[in-house]
Amino acid sequence: MRTEIFSLSPKEREQVTAALWDECRRQASSCSGCALCGVRKSVVFGEGDESSKLLFIGEGPGADEDETGRPFVGKAGQLLTQILSAAGIDRRDVYIANVVKCRPPGNRVPLPEEQAACDAYLQTQILLIKPALMVLLGATPTKWILKTTEGITKLRGRWFDWRGIAAMPMFHPSYLLRYSDDKRQGSPKHLSWIDIQEVRRQWDSIRETGRLEGVNFGG
Repeated sequence: MRTEIFSLSPKEREQVTAALWDECRRQASSCSGCALCGVRKSVVFGEGDESSKLLFIGEGPGADEDETGRPFVGKAGQLLTQILSAAGIDRRDVYIANVVKCRPPGNRVPLPEEQAACDAYLQTQILLIKPALMVLLGATPTKWILKTTEGITKLRGRWFDWRGIAAMPMFHPSYLLRYSDDKRQGSPKHLSWIDIQEVRRQWDSIRETGRLEGVNFGG
């Protein structure tokens, strides 16, 4: 008799989940679904705690990421790590991925067909992680995930219900690098600090009570 996944023991479920992660990585590592496969050095799959309740999604790898195979390790990635640390979030305790897994030439915005080619990998990551909170770093993941045409400036700092997951758009760290010396109230850096503190507050609530605290979706 075929064993149904719902009747599996916790240990068996862990084994199935690990096998699914391995298969997703394997397929991504040899993907030829779009033209980016011909110009990449590395497939940048993602990294972090695969059981974390907090998931960060960026746009795509840059030169440093393409070289190392790791997400957010260049200047923007270093800034993201600093922002997380300042908010009391250890990067190792969250999962970080991108909409596309290969570097677009010249770090241009990924084309719709490139995002579509990678979507199965991203959706699988989300399905396996089962996050409660999802931070969308920049316009590309915000538009792709939320299926919106509104700009990041208008959407940042607001919670949206995406398939039962609380998703918040934030400025991409590469955008913040352009305003690194501007810490005035209302500046991109100041607004990002407000946003990450709200993310941390909700993350604490999820870990302590299993519930979001006072979220006004879309507000």
